[in-house]
Amino acid sequence: MLQRWPSRIWIVRHGESAGNVARDAAVDAGLSRIDITERDVDVPLSERGQSQAEALGAWFAAMPESERPNVVLTSPYRRARQTVAGIRQAGGVAAEASDDFVDERLREKELGLLDRLTRTGIEELYPEQAALRAQLGKFYYRPTCGESWCDVILRLRGAMDTISLHHGEKRVLIVAHQVVVLCLRYLLEQMTEAEILGIDAEGDVLNCSVTEYAYRAEAGTTGGVRLERYNFVAPMERAGAPITAEPSPKEDVR
Repeated sequence: MLQRWPSRIWIVRHGESAGNVARDAAVDAGLSRIDITERDVDVPLSERGQSQAEALGAWFAAMPESERPNVVLTSPYRRARQTVAGIRQAGGVAAEASDDFVDERLREKELGLLDRLTRTGIEELYPEQAALRAQLGKFYYRPTCGESWCDVILRLRGAMDTISLHHGEKRVLIVAHQVVVLCLRYLLEQMTEAEILGIDAEGDVLNCSVTEYAYRAEAGTTGGVRLERYNFVAPMERAGAPITAEPSPKEDVR
């Protein structure tokens, strides 16, 4: 049967952003609001995030040309696109991948009413939202004017259909965001709510970490992809680029 899957998929969370830095400062200070002026879509990488992107690019560049990504898809958010630029600058993409495919379905989970608020801020300013989230759980809770994890999964189903339609047998690099990484795992591995939230609770998705899948043929089917790495940060460690993460589960409002 025709192989509809890419031969390899790398899913990368963007490098540390200025928003990550501002959020950590607000949480450490016990503040209600995160001090950042840009729209979420416009938040850039931090200096450390740029170093992380280049370190990851050097890891890809050490591969033979025939094994590097030859299709690049990215969230439209500035921090994701800058991460792609850092990977490219380090030579981490095959020459045939001349263009990046910007796909809005890979964007960050939208927080709506809760945007720029810490957990403390949500509980102080919108206690009814905090109570609703506790009742429904992280997977199904949708903040006012925002998205649930299920909403993100719905748009990612369409994105994966596009990838299988247009990029079968290719080596695909996806650069996006923490919740997107987890929701893609949920889809690709056909998980349950409990399984993916269990993985989320075990630890943070690190900035510029790699989640990698490889195609496996299966008799009588179009085959499928199998997980080979999750939250892989050795490229940054080897290059001496500091590792950063999302907040711990008790502080994570996403």
